[in-house]
Amino acid sequence: MIRTVEAVIDEQGQVRLLEAVQLSAPRRALVTILEEEPAEPAHETALLSEPALAEGWSRPQEDAAWSYLGSGKQNAGRFLVRRESA
Repeated sequence: MIRTVEAVIDEQGQVRLLEAVQLSAPRRALVTILEEEPAEPAHETALLSEPALAEGWSRPQEDAAWSYLGSGKQNAGRFLVRRESA
């Protein structure tokens, strides 16, 4: 099985995996060096954005907009568009 694991390579060429890897035996690996700087780990970004997203998701307008998903009706391809007055 081929797996992709994110890693950071420092100026001395030392490779540091950003997640734990369990292997039953030594394995070969290919390393692709990307041009951009290492990004913040995705889970940290998700945790930092959670309060802002929760605020938007908790609005009554969101509940109304997505209520058809729990109605048991076949609504494939239909979208509810709500316009609010300014």
